Amino acid sequence: MSKVLVLEGVERETLAIGTNLMIVRFTFKKGADVPWHTHPHEQSSYVESGCLKLFVEEDEIILKKGMSVVIPSNVKHKAIALEDTVDINAFTPIREDYL
Repeated sequence: MSKVLVLEGVERETLAIGTNLMIVRFTFKKGADVPWHTHPHEQSSYVESGCLKLFVEEDEIILKKGMSVVIPSNVKHKAIALEDTVDINAFTPIREDYL
């Protein structure tokens, strides 16, 4: 699928869609800021390259290359790219808003 500009400095590309699971690649430019949000989908995030500062409710997590985290459904979170970053995300159930 083609890339979609999500926010300034953030692109999304859907890699695979199953019945209940979706795999998405996000590409962040250094300094890109994804604001606080929630969604009903459970989400995993795996940093393929670069570095993200992830805020999950009151916790701050630095995700470097090769690191991953799972964000439960309906949990408030945001991210800031500390470097140019490629982040592979899985969502379950699939995100209809990304189709």
